[in-house]
Amino acid sequence: MREWSGKRYWLIGASEGLGAALAEVMSRAGVSLVLSARSADRLRDLAGRLPGRCEVVALDVTDADADAVRHAAEEVGEVDGVVYLAGVYWPMATQDWDFDKANAMADVNFTGLMRVMGAVVPAMVARDRGHLVITGSLSGFRGLPGAIGYSASKAGVMTLAESMYADLRKTGVEVQLVNPGFIRTRLTDKNDFAMPFIMDPEPAARIVFDHMGTAKFKRSFPALFSRVFRGAQFLPDWLYYRLFA
Repeated sequence: MREWSGKRYWLIGASEGLGAALAEVMSRAGVSLVLSARSADRLRDLAGRLPGRCEVVALDVTDADADAVRHAAEEVGEVDGVVYLAGVYWPMATQDWDFDKANAMADVNFTGLMRVMGAVVPAMVARDRGHLVITGSLSGFRGLPGAIGYSASKAGVMTLAESMYADLRKTGVEVQLVNPGFIRTRLTDKNDFAMPFIMDPEPAARIVFDHMGTAKFKRSFPALFSRVFRGAQFLPDWLYYRLFA
């Protein structure tokens, strides 16, 4: 089990939803938090509700030349861990391609993660100590209809986490990946289809936090629903597209 009391973690994408719920769980466990997202007002509201020590550093991970991310990392300073939860989502089929929204999903969900990891990983590697937690999605296991921006960006996130884990698994820098299913937030409120096994943010945050306390690399949940997506990786194309598309 990981010792949480007195640790300092940077949560990126913490202003609402799963990020805010995880901040609550971690704060109650004695973790000192640095909260980041685009909305400083929401972060300050959250910080005022948390029982433990926390700081607010507003950050837009889509800053194209990465200066904002670098400056935020310098302001935050050394931390024991970084949790990347930032994400945007719009349901989108190829026939309804929206240039701005599709690129925003790629930029926040995947490229933003690359910028953040580029700002924090080298220092962790140099001191051979750190904890990196990355948020994928069940939708990233294989391409889904109506999800051209989200599914592709989360597939990139998950592959990046796997590559990082392969490189760092025998070092002092720990890498973990969590792949949630549907979580009830303003993002999933955009969906007009049935969402099996949808969870509220609070129980989802407890699952993420429980996983963070283990030495295991990956956790996909809800468990039963995740088996559908993990199993789909092994289906031949003709059967996969007949079932999922």
